[in-house]
Amino acid sequence: MADFPAAMPHGPLTEVFPDVFVVEGGFRFGPGLTIGRNMTVVRQGDELTVINSVRLTPEGEQALATLGRVVNVVRIGAFHSLDDPYFVDRYKPVLWAPPGTRHGGGLQTTRELVPGQSPLDGARVFAFEKGKRPEAAIVVGADRAGGGVLVTCDSYQNWTHYDGCSLLGGLLTRAMGFGPTLIGGPWTKQMGPDVRLDFQRLLDEPFSHLVPGHGSPLADRAKEGLRTAMTNRFGVGAAGATA
Repeated sequence: MADFPAAMPHGPLTEVFPDVFVVEGGFRFGPGLTIGRNMTVVRQGDELTVINSVRLTPEGEQALATLGRVVNVVRIGAFHSLDDPYFVDRYKPVLWAPPGTRHGGGLQTTRELVPGQSPLDGARVFAFEKGKRPEAAIVVGADRAGGGVLVTCDSYQNWTHYDGCSLLGGLLTRAMGFGPTLIGGPWTKQMGPDVRLDFQRLLDEPFSHLVPGHGSPLADRAKEGLRTAMTNRFGVGAAGATA
């Protein structure tokens, strides 16, 4: 096996919604600077779809194997790709990504992730069409009672704790204003101001819950939280453009 970045400490595989599991891990920017990040695993029968991959420890991989077999790895974030090469080498899955995505480690997209084409039955793919970088989100279980689960990467976050951060990382994320239900400033700067129009469309998607690439899952109030995040990021009235 090639030389891949080592697994970092992470939490357990936790079922946060029916057949939707989350692992809270970390990403090291440099010495003493680590921030939290999440991997989402969706189970359909004995098949697993991994979104926002995070390499697991051997014990974590054993726990993953008890859920099923990894058949899809999905990259939805323009800036999250560190562990995709490991997962592709380890599990030989189908690699999904938005059109125009550039991968590291010599990877090539197997299937393009676009609205109307999803690795999951009944899921809805949402494309951030106005952004300068390829980014997507997925609504899992859109027809599920209680509403679908919106899975995001960097676009819509929900920081309620800083357990996956180092001391310096926790201080930095707090200083940058990372808290509950937010659209991050650095991500918006990279994507461009027109991405505001994408969030107005996202409000029309059938979701009630959130599993973000950073922060904590949010039950029932994800759409309300997105409206708040839009107002805070883009100004008063931004969140009232659509129901």
